[in-house]
This record gives sequence, C-alpha cells and structure tokens, in this order.
Amino acid sequence: MTSQHQTEFRIRTKGPGLTEITSDVAAWLDGTGVTEGLVTLFIRHTSASLLIQENADPDVQRDLSHWLERLVPRADDPSMRWLTHVTEGPDDMPAHIKAAHLPVSLQIPVGDGGMRLGTWQGIYVVEHRDRPHERRISAYLIGA
Repeated sequence: MTSQHQTEFRIRTKGPGLTEITSDVAAWLDGTGVTEGLVTLFIRHTSASLLIQENADPDVQRDLSHWLERLVPRADDPSMRWLTHVTEGPDDMPAHIKAAHLPVSLQIPVGDGGMRLGTWQGIYVVEHRDRPHERRISAYLIGA
C-alpha cells in the first residue's frame, strides 16, 4: 500500500548563503511513519535555490557562497551594467541568475526509516538576496 504526505517548511534565511534544513526534513519524515519512499522538495521562489552539499566543514558553504558572488556579481558591479531588471535592487537580477543555475527541487530516497543521504551530505536553502527572507519549501513524500 502506498502512502502520500505533504507539508510546507517556512525557513528564515539570514541573507546570502546556505541555511541547512536537513533536520527539519528529517523530523517531518519521522512523524510520517514512512520507512521507504521518495521525498521531493520544491522551493517556491525565483531568487533562492535548494542544494545538497557537504555539511561537515562550514568552509564549504562559505566557499560556495563566495564562488556564487564572483560568478554573478551584484548589478551595481561595472561588469553587470548590461542588466536591465534593476528596479528591485542590485541584488535581485543576480539572484534570479544564480537560481537559474542551481536546483529549485530535489528528490531524496527514503530507506530504513530515514533519508538516504551520504555521510557528509546536508540539504540547504541557498539564499541569493542581500537581506533575510522567509522561504517556503513544499515537501511531498510518497512511500510504502
């Protein structure tokens, strides 16, 4: 017999960078009683992303954030003068570009009562805007 569960996480970010949500997702999964299945996460925003990445060394998250800043600078950087969507601030269009390059949904297998993540893997919301935001992530679990 197949079961289905849905929820929405509201995650408060601190501004640009990675916010780990692994424990939030794990706690919800524990409450469903599902031991085998697949969970899908989808972020409902166009200026933030989801990512599975190393959660052991915080330098990894810092380096990823710095790489993204170098890859797509703010709109007030001279190299970005070609941007036309600037009415929402110099961080807005670069945030959309970053979100276009990173995933907005993730699928994670569930087995033996938990997510089948690797030893050092964690689930993150990647905030691309300059200030804190509340981000909404829809979660859908189908399981046995």
